[in-house]
Amino acid sequence: MKTLDRRAALLLMAGAAATPGLALGEARAFSFESVKARAKARAKALAAKAYVAPPPPPPQVQTMDYDAAQAVGFYREKIPLWGDDWGIELFPLSRGVPKTVTIHLVENGVARPLGYDPSMFSMRADSPLRNLPPSAGFAGFRAMSRDERGEWLVFHGASYFRSPAPFGQYGLSARAIAADTYAVQPEEFPDWREVWLEKDSQGRLVIHALMESAGIVGAYRFVNERDGLALTQTVEAAVFFRRAFDQMGMAPLTSMFWYGEDRAQASPDWRPEIHDSDGLAIWTGAGERIWRPLSNPSRVVTSVFSDENPKGFGLVQRDRDFDDYHDDQARYERRPSVWVEPVGAWGKGSVRLVEIPTRSETDDNIVAFWTPDAPVTAGSAIDLSYRLHWADDAPPAPDLARVVATRTGRAGQPGQAAVAEGRRIAIEFRGGGLGALRKAIDIEADVTARNGKIQGLSHYPAAQHEAETDTLWRVTFDVAPDGAEPADVRVVLRQKGRALSETWTALVFPAPTGN
Repeated sequence: MKTLDRRAALLLMAGAAATPGLALGEARAFSFESVKARAKARAKALAAKAYVAPPPPPPQVQTMDYDAAQAVGFYREKIPLWGDDWGIELFPLSRGVPKTVTIHLVENGVARPLGYDPSMFSMRADSPLRNLPPSAGFAGFRAMSRDERGEWLVFHGASYFRSPAPFGQYGLSARAIAADTYAVQPEEFPDWREVWLEKDSQGRLVIHALMESAGIVGAYRFVNERDGLALTQTVEAAVFFRRAFDQMGMAPLTSMFWYGEDRAQASPDWRPEIHDSDGLAIWTGAGERIWRPLSNPSRVVTSVFSDENPKGFGLVQRDRDFDDYHDDQARYERRPSVWVEPVGAWGKGSVRLVEIPTRSETDDNIVAFWTPDAPVTAGSAIDLSYRLHWADDAPPAPDLARVVATRTGRAGQPGQAAVAEGRRIAIEFRGGGLGALRKAIDIEADVTARNGKIQGLSHYPAAQHEAETDTLWRVTFDVAPDGAEPADVRVVLRQKGRALSETWTALVFPAPTGN
């Protein structure tokens, strides 16, 4: 490590003095390159050794019950780092999040670790946190607005992070990596071990982080840019592997889908829909826009969308009307969407969607990520850059109609006897200039099914209400899988071969017995 010069040390001390009473450790020269070099060296040094987990948390942490943890608050006058319109608050250890993250403050190219101090927190007189040593560290941190609009970013637990932008409501989460998510080997969950917090020359919050687990060491850098209530994070990742992995997920997003507008099955709850996200959106390297509605399957399902140099993907919440949910507490219509925008060429790989059965809204049962084609072997590494847009939807495609609803039911025509096999699918497209094509006779619904048969295809402009400014186009058909495996179905509206809509795609499973 470089020797810290006297001028840099004085500058750091002057900056730290803005918040009196901080317990700061030894100053060291710092850069993101030093974090990457450290991650690489640590992965190499430990590759031939048995992994040794970090020491357990102090025993006081294990005695904290839920009420004791909820009674802890952070004193705003103790905020260790201020930006132009933001400040950083810290989380103490708790029984729910007991792993220590070492927090460093960075200024003028030098960093100093921040020691734990119980005077930072309001707590009960008998709180176990009062007796933790300075070396105890913290459980994570959050970025707060100066103007009392609340928090806008949280790093708390494993390598997860999330934001309520742009609607002020938390929903899905992002994380650093998804290692062997429902693969042959057990999934591995790395943790943030050290974090360096910095205000850059533009007043932005910059986060540097060291991540580690038994098989992975990674260095990450997040540059956080706010535009009103929206948030964009530019991420740079350098990840080093101690062992081989079957499936490596980069830029992963984690969400919840219990059920949506598809009411083919009896609803388990009185609310019309319950989900943090209702679809996976993909913008392929070739320019195709894909929409995959999420589902709550009866077994774990992994869908693979092969691509080269994708333009982006994301988990999206499209149903934005309160009447879609009628939940004035959870406010699902305000849950954020997150769009992953690659920076540079990602090469060949696939966007993968993992859907896990759930019976409640408390389980995150949806994971989406990018998996490079190159296998992850012991000693290999991945360098990747991307942007995370916490927004209302995927980037717009004004010339294409988008999917606004997917519904399924028994095969066959309404009012007629049910067909013995298959499922009825009804897809609704809206926008993209369809209104001007209501009377066109050359629009076609291009419907294909791998491992299945399509019958009873119909498409037409649906009835238009006076308040609607664009046209709803409905496509209906029956699909019967050829066997026990699902049919892979794709639907797109075309005119003279030109795509008028994004591509709807889904796996359609054989109908349940008796339905």
